[in-house]
Amino acid sequence: MPDRSSIEVVTEALQKAGERKFSETVELSINLKDLDLSVPKNRLEDDIPLPNGRGRPVKVAVFGSPELCQKIKGVADVVVATSELDDFAKDKKGAKKVVNRIDFFLAEAPLMPTIGKRLGVVLGPRGKMPRPVPPGSDPTNLVNALKRSIRVRSKGNRTFHAPVGTRGMEPEQIAQNVDAVLTRIVGKLERGRTNIESVYVKTSMGPAVRLW
Repeated sequence: MPDRSSIEVVTEALQKAGERKFSETVELSINLKDLDLSVPKNRLEDDIPLPNGRGRPVKVAVFGSPELCQKIKGVADVVVATSELDDFAKDKKGAKKVVNRIDFFLAEAPLMPTIGKRLGVVLGPRGKMPRPVPPGSDPTNLVNALKRSIRVRSKGNRTFHAPVGTRGMEPEQIAQNVDAVLTRIVGKLERGRTNIESVYVKTSMGPAVRLW
């Protein structure tokens, strides 16, 4: 089957999707081949910046020293200072609520062992273990980059999905996001594009349209 342009496929997927009372997510469905996914290095896990953003607010939380939290206040959506970490971890119900509404976490590197021990059971299964940042640094630029990003995880599955926008965005913007995600994924695979069986574009409740 010959390749079609991203803009052509995105436009068709949007046209075929029924009207909804909410703004559906537009996503890629990617099917891998010729990879042993029992080998961890063959599993994809990556934070990919989208040139046109995700089409909805992306929330970022930071664990850090009072100094770092002061720097990032007003930029990150949630800040948890070192002195508050114990109370945060003890309130498992409250912690789960926060984790479920946050897309990305950052933490000062010295806190990573404590966070892994106290909150790993909540963060790990959701693919939200924090990205470490150097002590004393200002992660403002990283937080702003993550607010335009998605996290892609194939885990042990040959088929996985990646959000690339919402129906409220222009088709051209979504198509640019599609191309950025696929370029990044192809670059991560052992044999590049030959490890991809097929790629489809669809809204969350609409029919799939084949791109590759």
